[in-house]
Formats: sequence, C-alpha cells, structure tokens
Amino acid sequence: MDYKHTSVMLDEAIDILMTDERGIYVDGTVGGGGHARAMASRLDGGLLIGIDRDQEAIDAAADRLSGFNVRLVRSNFSRFDEILDELSIDRIDGAIFDLGVSSHQIDEASRGFSYMHDAPLDMRMDIRQQLSAFDVVNHYSEDQLVKIFSEYGEEKFSKRIARAIVERRRSTEIKTTGDLVELIKGSVPALKGAGHPAKRVFQAIRIEVNNELGVLDGVLRSAVNRLKVGGRLAVITFHSLEDRIVKTTFKELATDCICPKDLPVCVCGHRAQIKLLGRARTPSSQEIKNNPRAKSAKLRAAEKIQSGVERSI
Repeated sequence: MDYKHTSVMLDEAIDILMTDERGIYVDGTVGGGGHARAMASRLDGGLLIGIDRDQEAIDAAADRLSGFNVRLVRSNFSRFDEILDELSIDRIDGAIFDLGVSSHQIDEASRGFSYMHDAPLDMRMDIRQQLSAFDVVNHYSEDQLVKIFSEYGEEKFSKRIARAIVERRRSTEIKTTGDLVELIKGSVPALKGAGHPAKRVFQAIRIEVNNELGVLDGVLRSAVNRLKVGGRLAVITFHSLEDRIVKTTFKELATDCICPKDLPVCVCGHRAQIKLLGRARTPSSQEIKNNPRAKSAKLRAAEKIQSGVERSI
C-alpha cells in the first residue's frame, strides 16, 4: 500500500516520550506508523499498541511494523479506556497523539479532504461512520453551518458562505469538493496573502464530521489516568483549536487547586496529576523547509506525578 505520511517532530516526540525500553506505550493515532516504528525500534521487551479509526492506516502500519511487538486496533481513540481493558492492560508507560488529518488522507483525492482536488464530499476518517461532509453541507441549517464555520474554522465570512450554500442547495445538491470550493470563492472577497479561501471551511467541516475536538479533552484525561507514575504523554497539534484544548487540559491536570481565585481557602480538593515538560515545542526551520505541512505544529508533553486522588481538606 502506498501510504505516504511524514511524521512531524519525530525525534523530539519520541525522545521526550520514551523512558523505559521494556514499557507499554500507546500510539493513539498510528497513521502509517511513522512515530510508531520509531517507538517500536527502541523497545526491548516492551509492547506498542497502535490505534487508528482508518482501515487504510491500520493496513499501512501493519506492513511498516511487521516484526515488532505491536498490537494494532482499529477504533476511535475516544475508546482509549475500553481498548486497554479489552487488552487486559491496566497501566501504561506512555502515549502519543498526533492529531488532525494525515498527509495520506489529504493527498488521496477520493477521500474528499482536500480543497485542491475535485472529489465527492466525504471527509470521513472512518468510512464506517454515517455522517459525511455531504450530509453537513446539504442538510445542516444555515445557523448550524455558521456555527461550525465560525467555531471550528474561525472563518470571518461564515454567514456569507453559509447563506450561499443554503441558497445553492435549494435548486441542486452540492456533491463535490469542487462544487463547494467554487461556491466559497464566489462568496468571499479575494484577499491578498490570505491563503486559499476554502481552507478554513474545509477544516471546520472535517472537524465536525469526525468530532475531532469533542473527544479530545476526554481522551487526554483517560491517557493521564492510565499512566504509571513517571509515565509520559505527548501530543502534537496542528491548529489553535486543538492546541487550546490540550493546553487547557494539561494546565488543569498540572494544578493543585482549581477553586475560584476569590475563595480564601481551597475547597475543591483537586490534586495535580502531571507536571508539564517545558513549553510547547515547534518544528525546526529545516523541518518546515523539508515538510511545509509541519509549519503550524506544536508538541506538548507532560509526566505523571501521582494519581488523581483527592486530598483531605
């Protein structure tokens, strides 16, 4: 299978993540197996679990990881706890999540992720799921479209674009990415240096179709709960919405008291479970030059310091 994907900040992520060559590690977004292979090659008696909802990714990872002690699971990483339970694994030494859409999914025109190729409106990371980009574009109300374009795409022309979509579909369905791109281009002014006019809308629809942000906070908490003390979690994000969730969740999990600041004493009993491993890391200029898609990436990492047992107050 020709599954092409260049892993971002590969060495930085694996160096900070792996602390025990005999440990159990999880790649929650295994993709084509780039980070996973680097992790597996450092293990000596350990185990790597690779999770992905995309069957093409699982097949590619199986080829790339042949010969290593790896268990591959086709599932959404939102089932993190259930997957470990099914494998009879209680605690792990580390987990990594490389978020967003893969290069292969973007470049595979038939998947409908790219505004650069004309293809059926799809954008499903798992073809078994029902909701597709076609459903969002052709069946969401104008208010719903405005909401997702604004919140998930941070598109300032959300109302114009949503109105144009609704008006068009009164006479004909919007079936392809090309149809949608032309509609967007006709709805917004051409702004110099603003990039492709469809970029933000396509991002928003993809996030909605795959519920990318809705499960993120929960899976980060699940991963932290499953870590052994000293275990580590690494997360690579590619846009501000993802990064904001990761940053906020990490900050809360690394804080002892989360009471309102105007309370004179702590009443929440919240106890820090992790410590942050420095500030967010970004790709080197050389990596960005070699792989322009890495430009917006950020790597955040944390280490488990104790369980989340509430302290007595």
